[in-house]
Amino acid sequence: MRPCAFAIPGDHRQKTGGFIYERRLLEELQAAGREVRHLRLPEAGPEPSAQDLDRIARSLGALPAENPLILDGLVFGALPTPLLAGLACPVVAMLHHPMGLEHGLPAPLARHLLAQETANLAHAAHVVVTSPHTREVYQRLGADPARITVALPGHDGPRGLARIEAGPRILSVGLLARRKGHDVLIRALASIADLDWSARIVGKTHDPAIAGALAELIRTLGLAGRVELAGELPDDDLEAAYRRARIFALATRYEGYGMALAEALCHGLPIVTCDTGAVPGTVGDAALLAPPDDPAAFASALRRLLEDTAGREKLAARAAARGRALPRWSDTAAVMGRVLDGL
Repeated sequence: MRPCAFAIPGDHRQKTGGFIYERRLLEELQAAGREVRHLRLPEAGPEPSAQDLDRIARSLGALPAENPLILDGLVFGALPTPLLAGLACPVVAMLHHPMGLEHGLPAPLARHLLAQETANLAHAAHVVVTSPHTREVYQRLGADPARITVALPGHDGPRGLARIEAGPRILSVGLLARRKGHDVLIRALASIADLDWSARIVGKTHDPAIAGALAELIRTLGLAGRVELAGELPDDDLEAAYRRARIFALATRYEGYGMALAEALCHGLPIVTCDTGAVPGTVGDAALLAPPDDPAAFASALRRLLEDTAGREKLAARAAARGRALPRWSDTAAVMGRVLDGL
């Protein structure tokens, strides 16, 4: 097994799906006996400065030509193609979804990122993605089907734990970013205010303006006291939040996989979410799906699960069964290991 480097921008211990995936993959590769060096790169975002690009180029350019580099998608999509093409080492692109498809980007920047990432695919020795849906997306962008592999996220926590009865609690977990659709969820909740429920939205602030807008929306719709923006929770508290929930709801506008959805499956929670991206493939028959950006349809699905105990329990059983079948992180690392060995 050749030594390799795993380049990740910023603090890889951030509690978002992408960073959790990178951190756990790194840890499991190392636990399997592989010599994998964690290379921390600047957290430069979709428009890295000249200074950041220079630092990235120097860090990546110093890597031995014979050793593979696993390159996080936030860097892969933001790198100018000539810089990537100039690297001597073989690059394994670890991709969650194209940067240019992120919601809220200015249209010219989105087009530039999509074109740049498409060009960069030609300079990856292999591409590893988190879902069959994302594989299809990158194949449409020109990735060679023979050089693209799916490594589903793992889940190492206990599965099928008994629920802690806490009433009709609705849980949503996701970064406070536009793509996660928390505004749609809040509007949906406002239209079922006649029912008995409480809701908790867990996730770190990505954009303070969006977090502020969500808080204002809750106040304006008269949901203060019923809808809580809980912020980022410690692992034990998040585990307890899943166990106390009756329904998991995520009104996402797009997911390249949906790790919070998979966590809900592992806890046997019936799910209301949206028919977009990789979501249908992740949740299968354990969820009610609404169109994205449709608060009325989302509210109708929530009302159905809150009022229909038998239907809710049927979905919960399907969720638990699907959760039991999900891979462990050691399985995810084994997939990446086979990719590295096959270069």
